[in-house]
Amino acid sequence: MKLERKDLLGLRDVSAEEIEYILDTAKTMKMILTSGNKKTPHLQGKSIVTLFYENSTRTRLSFELASKYMGASSANISSSVSSAAKGESLIDTGRTIDRMGTDVIVIRHPLSGAPSLLAKNVKASVINAGDGMNEHPTQALLDIFTIMEIKGSLKGLKIAIIGDIYHSRVARSNIWGMSKLGADVCVAGPTTLLPPLMENLGVKVYNTVQEALIDADVIMALRIQLERQKKGLFPSIREYSRFFGLDEKRLKLAKKDALIMHPGPVNRGVELTTPVIESEKSFINVQVTNGVAVRMALLYLLTRRS
Repeated sequence: MKLERKDLLGLRDVSAEEIEYILDTAKTMKMILTSGNKKTPHLQGKSIVTLFYENSTRTRLSFELASKYMGASSANISSSVSSAAKGESLIDTGRTIDRMGTDVIVIRHPLSGAPSLLAKNVKASVINAGDGMNEHPTQALLDIFTIMEIKGSLKGLKIAIIGDIYHSRVARSNIWGMSKLGADVCVAGPTTLLPPLMENLGVKVYNTVQEALIDADVIMALRIQLERQKKGLFPSIREYSRFFGLDEKRLKLAKKDALIMHPGPVNRGVELTTPVIESEKSFINVQVTNGVAVRMALLYLLTRRS
C-alpha cells in the first residue's frame, strides 16, 4: 500500500485504512527513534520546511527533529521574521518556498483553511500542523497511536474529551479519526465551550464532567485557552477547575486502567492536577515521543508517493 494523497490537511477525508497504514509505519519509526542511533537515510536528498504563523514547541520541534533524524535538509520559517511581516501573501510565500526545491511544507496558521489554500498552489506536499479552529491531524494521529500502543485497538473504547471543545482543532481531528476506528467518543465542557450540533458528528455531549468520565477507557483533557477568557466564556479559572478540572477523586469514575492524555501545554491545576499529571496513568510524555514517530512516518510516506 502507498499513501497516494499529496497532502495531509485533515482526518475528515482520510480513511480508516490510511490511518492504520500511517500508524503501522509509525511503529517502525518509533523503533528507530528509541534506538541508540537515530540517524537514518529515509529522507536523504529530501527537503522539509516548517512554516509557522503561530507559536509552537511540540509540533514544530517534533517535525524538525523527525526530518533531521531521517537525513533530510530542513529549514524553519516563522511569520515574524519572514516576508509575511512585509505584507507578502501566503500563496506568494508558499510559491517561493516551492521553487527552492522543497519536498514538504509543514504549516501552522491561525486561519482555518490556510493549509488547503497553500496545497492548491504548490507542488510540494503540505502537512497541516494546525489551522485555526479547524483541524490538527498529526496531533490526532499521535493520540490514536498512543492509545493503540496500550489498548491494542480503539474499537469499542469509551474516549472522553474534556474541556474547550469549541476552540479545539485537536478535538475535531480526534473525533474524526477515533470514530473511524470504532471508538465511542464523548465530549464534556462548559456549555459556552461546546459547539452547537456536536451530536451530528456522532459523539455524545455532556454538560458535566462526571457523566463523561463514567467507565471511560481514555480521558483526554484539552488546554483551556486562557486568551479566550477575556471573552467571558466561563466565570473564572478557579471556577473552571472546580467543575471541569480532573483530579484523583474525579478520575475514580473512569475505569481503573484508564489512560490520561493531554495534547499540551498543560495548565497545571486547571485542566489536570499535578498528582494526575505525574501518575502512572498519565501518558502525556509518551504522546510527545509518539509525536516524533508519527511525523517521521508521514514525512517518509508523503515523499514516497512516486
